[in-house]
Amino acid sequence: MTTTRRAILQAGLALPFMSMPGRAQRASGILRYGLSAFPPNLQPWVSTGASAGTVKMLTNRSLVSYSSKGELRGELADSWSLDGDGAWVFKLRQGCVFHNGEPVTAEDVKWSIEQIAGEKSTAYMRTQFQGIERVEIPDPKTIRLVTKLPQATLPSWFGNYNTFVIWRKSAPNEPVGAGPFKLIGQERGTSLDLVAFDKFYKPGFPKLKGIKFVVYADENLRFAALQSGDVDMIEYVPWQSMSAVEADPRLKLDSVEGPFMDILFNGTKPPFNDPRVRRAIAHAVKRDDIVKAAFFGRGKPLEGLPIVEGTPWYDKELAHGWNYDPARAKALLAEAGFANGFQSTLLATSQFGMHKDTAEVVQQHLAAIGIQCELQLPDWSTRVSRGTRGQYDMAIHGVSSDNNDPDGLTVVLDTSLSPTHGRSFKVDAPRTIAALAKGRSEFDQAKRVEIYKEMQRAALEEVPLVGLAWRSQGYGMDKRVMGFTNLPGALTTSSGATLEETYFG
Repeated sequence: MTTTRRAILQAGLALPFMSMPGRAQRASGILRYGLSAFPPNLQPWVSTGASAGTVKMLTNRSLVSYSSKGELRGELADSWSLDGDGAWVFKLRQGCVFHNGEPVTAEDVKWSIEQIAGEKSTAYMRTQFQGIERVEIPDPKTIRLVTKLPQATLPSWFGNYNTFVIWRKSAPNEPVGAGPFKLIGQERGTSLDLVAFDKFYKPGFPKLKGIKFVVYADENLRFAALQSGDVDMIEYVPWQSMSAVEADPRLKLDSVEGPFMDILFNGTKPPFNDPRVRRAIAHAVKRDDIVKAAFFGRGKPLEGLPIVEGTPWYDKELAHGWNYDPARAKALLAEAGFANGFQSTLLATSQFGMHKDTAEVVQQHLAAIGIQCELQLPDWSTRVSRGTRGQYDMAIHGVSSDNNDPDGLTVVLDTSLSPTHGRSFKVDAPRTIAALAKGRSEFDQAKRVEIYKEMQRAALEEVPLVGLAWRSQGYGMDKRVMGFTNLPGALTTSSGATLEETYFG
């Protein structure tokens, strides 16, 4: 007998909790949540995707997090400030304990920072944390961080869902966190069970008694589970299904535009080591076609850097610096010595429709200016491996900034950092990188705004990436699910933290 992937997914629906009627499940205070991927692991400092991040945000906590308005708020720390010598000082909240009952102390914070910054660390935020020269503990509830260079954005580092504070005596594979929920069981590849932590430091939270995560890797099965009432809430509502959620009187959709699609380049060889060629490509693509083809209209064109509209950093003119202009694209190619175009390859993946569909639209528009691209569509793991190793000419990628501050774009713009599948490979963009560093070290808000506008101007010329389209990221849920917030812009992938505030109305 052959076991199919669909059979495995359907078998997941037969878990004991699923036999309980939805009304009884809600009465028990257990939220049933459709997760898009089973977490590869739940290590607190390693990036393993947004689905894993959702679970980690509920079982762990850091010094700060984000409010429903996207503003930093205290978590394990109830205050933070710069002292007279330029060091960041965090004061710990009283009454915080880990899941084993041990109090959260400054020593735990110091130990966690040292693990993230360690020489052999594989932590997502390792590069940033190596900018901390030393960690001082004036008293058990105070941490003083002395940085090698001024770091205006340091508090936001602790808002990332890969920088949790863990009990310093944790076993390597058994991290002990201080989040609002505890992991009490899991079926590998299928489900995870969380229960409310009764000693959580916020009185009255979490409001739920528990969360049952069930994995539906197939987006259509995930949506079907929501429609049928098998789950109360799902992440990553398929774009083609968003209208159906909105039309269903029993359901509601909470969506924001934050993640985006872009083109990456291999800058180690011609012709993509020439910024004129990269700029030509930036002007060659009609973004409206991507929004329609890949996202069913659930998004909007991105003709500049992914700076969120409505933030102080947004500039309307700069936001359209790579407007659709095929005549300009051809002129730039001719200026670079490629008047007749050239042959190339475009790496994407067949595993996710949005990547494949975006690549096909880009291929079509590049052909119109003389660039003939062979599409390469391997599975996702191969796409990641090839992207990290620079085994491509151009590549399609989908990503989100770390936060809505332009410094959050460092992960995708700073091509001097170690290679990753989500950043162009060794593209020379010195002015862009220098402006990022300058903005990070400036504390005056008005000056930072001007620095980041200059950063955008530099990037429009150096083209470390080409923005293509903002895409909607939606959570679908039963209308009786209350209190959850899809955080604004780039923070949408951190929205799982607000499940501590979620309840059934």
